[in-house]
Amino acid sequence: MQRRQILKALGASAVSLGVPGAARAQAFPSQPIKLMIAFPAGGPTDITMRVLAENVGKILGQTVVVENRPGGGGTLPATALQTAQPDGYTLAQIPLGVFRLPYTTKITWDPVKDITYLLCITGYSFGVVVPANSPLQSWTHFVAWAKANPGRLTYGSTGMLTSPHLTMEDIARKAGIQLNHVPYRGSSHLMQAILSGEIMSAADSTGFAPHVAAGKLKVLNTWGAQRLPTFPDAPTLKELGYNIVQASPYGLGAPKGMDPKLVKTLHDAFKKGMEMPNHKEALAKYDQELMYMSSSQYSKFAADTFKKEKALIESLGLAKAS
Repeated sequence: MQRRQILKALGASAVSLGVPGAARAQAFPSQPIKLMIAFPAGGPTDITMRVLAENVGKILGQTVVVENRPGGGGTLPATALQTAQPDGYTLAQIPLGVFRLPYTTKITWDPVKDITYLLCITGYSFGVVVPANSPLQSWTHFVAWAKANPGRLTYGSTGMLTSPHLTMEDIARKAGIQLNHVPYRGSSHLMQAILSGEIMSAADSTGFAPHVAAGKLKVLNTWGAQRLPTFPDAPTLKELGYNIVQASPYGLGAPKGMDPKLVKTLHDAFKKGMEMPNHKEALAKYDQELMYMSSSQYSKFAADTFKKEKALIESLGLAKAS
């Protein structure tokens, strides 16, 4: 009798001890998290997102693995979300190009409804650069040469229908010039092209900063609301007479249908990680600042931007044939 009672007590203890163990096994995250980014290794996005991923990995106690998925105008990570489970283990950077996709390409999913928006992190600082020994030493020279040589002035960007591409086409339209666009797969490829003389100019985020500091490139203009501290002599587009400010905010998305509790867990971890000094320092190297939006704010931004991008695509005559 006593032996039976002892065994029963031991069994009850085993069950009670097993419950927390089961709960721990199911706790999030119990495996590495994959974070897909839209641009190649070595560029500003890759470098800064890896710092953020490391921070968040420490916060969550689990590795956050960065996976580069360049191409498609920055839309491949968002596309990959459409076949992923909403379990929190597959996340994607959402560049502005995602909101243009339905207007230029036939797709079966909706960028607003079919992505769970976690938070907005930052945006880019853009500008136009030329080789330091180029005869186009100012934006005035650039426009004059383009007008005298329609369609011959080449500029590179990080891909078709990216913010640098579309903004340059908008600038060209407003300036009354015709440019020759050459797309590349990312900033590192673009910089190689302009440094080798393959193209005459480049529109890019400020990943070009080290080459400017080394005296190899010259900045003709920048695209923010104010001049950039790193390039105080470069005028903004607004100063040059174009009513254009382009920061191209980006953040993180996940598959649709995610549990709100899981959304909050990821939001809170990434918000804490993005505000850590080492991440802000990494951004500052490229003249980027935090542009935080909560999950609800970022969702609203997605819906509003989706409408705005439609107008831009149509005005440039780049909408797909219906």
